[in-house]
Amino acid sequence: MEKGGLVSYGYDNFQQYRSAAGYVSRILKGEKPADLPVQAPTKYELIINLNTAKALSLSVPATLLGRADEVIE
Repeated sequence: MEKGGLVSYGYDNFQQYRSAAGYVSRILKGEKPADLPVQAPTKYELIINLNTAKALSLSVPATLLGRADEVIE
């Protein structure tokens, strides 16, 4: 994102890895993979790159900046 992306909205990778580790642990303890529930991401992140917005002569509303999880300046 630091290399030129303007906006990113997606799931939190760290949380997904943590969830996957929980699945591996349950399988190693003997649970059948087919019996484990399918889980969707529960945490999403909004990242805004102000450097790219400035380069494109775009203004980002303060309300959007306030909702962002990370703002790159």
